[in-house]
Amino acid sequence: MADPRDLTNGEEHFFAARRKVFPKKIDGTFRRLKWAVMAVALVVYYVTPWLRWNRGPYAPDQAVLVDLAHRRFYMFSIEIWPHEFYYVAGLLIMAAIGLFLVTSAVGRAWCGYACPQTVWTDLFVHVERMIEGDRNAQIRLDRAPWGPAKIAKRSSKLILWLAIAVSTGGAWVFYFTDAPTLARELANGTAPFVAYATIGVLTFTTFTLGGLMREQVCIYMCPWPRIQGAMMDERTLAVTYKSWRGEPRSHGVKRAAEARDGNMVLADLATGATRIGDCIDCNACVAVCPTGIDIREGPQIGCITCGLCIDACDDVMKRVGRPPRLIGYTTEVDARLESAGKPALPPLRRLLRPRTLIYLTAWSAVGLAMLFSLGTRTRLTVEALQNRNPMWVRLSDGSIRNSYSIKVRNMEGRPRTIELGLQGLDAAIWTEEGSRQSASRAVRLTVPADQVAKVSLFAAAPATGDQRTTITFTARALDREGGAASAPSFFERPE
Repeated sequence: MADPRDLTNGEEHFFAARRKVFPKKIDGTFRRLKWAVMAVALVVYYVTPWLRWNRGPYAPDQAVLVDLAHRRFYMFSIEIWPHEFYYVAGLLIMAAIGLFLVTSAVGRAWCGYACPQTVWTDLFVHVERMIEGDRNAQIRLDRAPWGPAKIAKRSSKLILWLAIAVSTGGAWVFYFTDAPTLARELANGTAPFVAYATIGVLTFTTFTLGGLMREQVCIYMCPWPRIQGAMMDERTLAVTYKSWRGEPRSHGVKRAAEARDGNMVLADLATGATRIGDCIDCNACVAVCPTGIDIREGPQIGCITCGLCIDACDDVMKRVGRPPRLIGYTTEVDARLESAGKPALPPLRRLLRPRTLIYLTAWSAVGLAMLFSLGTRTRLTVEALQNRNPMWVRLSDGSIRNSYSIKVRNMEGRPRTIELGLQGLDAAIWTEEGSRQSASRAVRLTVPADQVAKVSLFAAAPATGDQRTTITFTARALDREGGAASAPSFFERPE
């Protein structure tokens, strides 16, 4: 008979309420690696907008700047213009292929160490542990009734979380304008509204995702755990519980000592076990896991391969006198070999396989192509657009005139004098400031530093000839460095 208090009438649930995760503090190789990655990531994120880079008097001196107002992207000595957005696309492609390569080699290492969600969650957890204590103290505080002590600790934690979230949003907007100037404007209340709005949105998301939702983002919101399977195979490193060595469990330090002395544990006689595994079922690996999973249950979507369970288990194995790495980074192939008592594959044989070589080749090809393009790109470009209304004009001397809109882009950090010419047609050219009488084979103009000069150009040629003639406008820098560019167009005559 169904329980009258069961409102589901015995139906199976497909949703479970969240169980709060209170990660325990642990020290070890992988924890120290996570500290190092987090420190580097935070320093790069917060400090980069304040770095200076001298580009001369005509360009901003911020080392990394996304200048939306002037449609430029500066990264130290590299300057990307709007028409060069393919460089940004190339960087994104390299980032994607690099993530595929890392995932195929070492699983979710990005998720466990360098993902912004992981980095900021680690920071928030550290602040929480600093104020509320370690795992057991946090559990007791969570279960305790509200009182002055609990309110004080929770308030202090939330205030520090909020400060981190605000500084995160503030650092982001510094990438889009001069950081010292914007900092003064933010402090004086004179910054643009969009700056305050952006900081507000990023503060909310950082506080919510890093402080409140934590592991739920990795397990439920992030699509990467569901995609990564396509990049992984039996030679991909993953955090693995070596069940062939750990089972059956001894359920305690004392029984582990008895097993080490060659004695059998009575609890294992019922299963017919003739040996006892190294795992003492202490749950240390579960206590330190930032997503709250039990790695001994096998591969799971909640495992971000951070390695903290390895540190916790190694600490326990050391204390009970057993070999380390009961939990460790292992491939499926190595797991089969080790369980059979055979040596694991050499590291190079594990890494150098068709999948990783294809990813590495593609990643390198895109990178080398971008480097070659950067090294050979011209700092001067010209564009020509034929004005179509009217398409042509007959002058008093019988010649035909066409008009063009010319854009000359000077990508150097100094003004340059440019000579414009026309090839493929016996014609004279002049600008709208000149006249037919002052026309010549070439005209000169000065293009400001990091600017695009727009000029209306007229070309006059004899009426005899093809109805449409293919021509080429040329731009040649007259300074010491030189440089040239060209743009195709047409010269039209009446039928």
